Amino acid sequence: MLDHVPYLAVPLPEDIRRRKDAGYFSEALKLIELRLRGNLPQALRKRLELERELIPVWEADYPYSFDEALAILSENISGFTREEFDKYIDEGLFDWIYRDGKMHFIRTFYDNLLKVQHPVTARLSAPQQSGDAQLKQTVLNENMRTMKEKGGNAYLIRIRTTLKVKEEARRVGSRITVHLPIPCAGTQVRNIQLISVPSGAFASPEDFESRTVCFQGTLEKDSEFSVEYQYENHLAYISPDPEKVEAVQPGFFLEEQAPHIMFTPYIRSLYREVVGDETNPLLKAKKIYEYITSNIRYSYVRKYSIIENIPEYAGINQKGDCGIQALLFITLCRYGGVPARWQSGLFAAPYDIGGHDWAQFYIAPYGWLFADPSFGGSSRRAGNEERRQFYFGNLDPFRMPANSAFQHEFMPPKKFMRQDPTDNQYGECEYEDRALRSSEYETKHEILGICQIPWEGEGK
Repeated sequence: MLDHVPYLAVPLPEDIRRRKDAGYFSEALKLIELRLRGNLPQALRKRLELERELIPVWEADYPYSFDEALAILSENISGFTREEFDKYIDEGLFDWIYRDGKMHFIRTFYDNLLKVQHPVTARLSAPQQSGDAQLKQTVLNENMRTMKEKGGNAYLIRIRTTLKVKEEARRVGSRITVHLPIPCAGTQVRNIQLISVPSGAFASPEDFESRTVCFQGTLEKDSEFSVEYQYENHLAYISPDPEKVEAVQPGFFLEEQAPHIMFTPYIRSLYREVVGDETNPLLKAKKIYEYITSNIRYSYVRKYSIIENIPEYAGINQKGDCGIQALLFITLCRYGGVPARWQSGLFAAPYDIGGHDWAQFYIAPYGWLFADPSFGGSSRRAGNEERRQFYFGNLDPFRMPANSAFQHEFMPPKKFMRQDPTDNQYGECEYEDRALRSSEYETKHEILGICQIPWEGEGK
């Protein structure tokens, strides 16, 4: 159903919208089924078919009632009060929706509080360990110094990804299709090796925009789906000079892509406010990056599939995670005539591995440059302005890019709606009659080896 996703830009009929916004999801679904039995324009039909798939995602993503959320906070934060909770809700710290007319909070609401290190976390009943955070600062700073001193850096990284269907969703004997992300060749990746892939699995070509290994077979009682691979990541340090930017720039990667990369009135207005009369494309991109890293606070968010316009969400709510910030950067750049595109997969460093998204933008004569607004923003919050500037134009080598395009189909494509139609970081699976929801399977990424190697420009 990936072809339905652009129709997220089509407004819902107002009676369905009102019921959905109030959280009367069963009533909204009843109206959708009623409308679909009638004669509808194709765009509206696809929008309603899409919404029918998405409403269960809303219900699953916001499980906690007001009282349940308050109880979690009171249990973990000394002296936490209802008045504080109300205050932080009004400040936009916690994401919530209505379900049957009552407030319910997103599954990650408490994790988000810890992630952004809100001042209230100083009162945690069990204080967080700071070791990993300190190690992260050290690793990123050392990489930045290495790249500046040597002109670049490179790492050989070996990863294993395993997906397992949970017991309650396991249908032994049923045919199942599983897609797991693997590295795609691109700007920085070299020498990809698939070390362990089960017999019969299909790996899409190295240059495919959303690269996966696909398993198709019968689900056994103890089935696990696993792929092991290694690759080299080579990054050259670049300090682009606005004075050297060429007068003629390319015209690719400037188009809109519904429903998210859209030049809406709000996006156009925000661009004019941020960029002003600037004409140099490098400085345009720099102003956009500076705005996002200074004004869009990091926050966990609901699943991308239920956000109608991701860049507008970031610009209007002034918050978002790595992918939301990257998409706002890409959209504003494209509107301003600066080619920009998506890249995502895993952040794979000596201390951590997990999903991550970032952006690329093109400036002649430099070619494709990187921008990681979320890492830039976290550097700013850490008081490290040098590192914030580094992530405009540059990237660390601790990445596994599996997706070089946004909202791209798999090879072979899935039959049913993807859990994440924007990209693929944790895998997807489906039976012959339905897709499995992300809550029905678990994915584990493991770093099996990571070591620094000579980067390809060393000694030149």
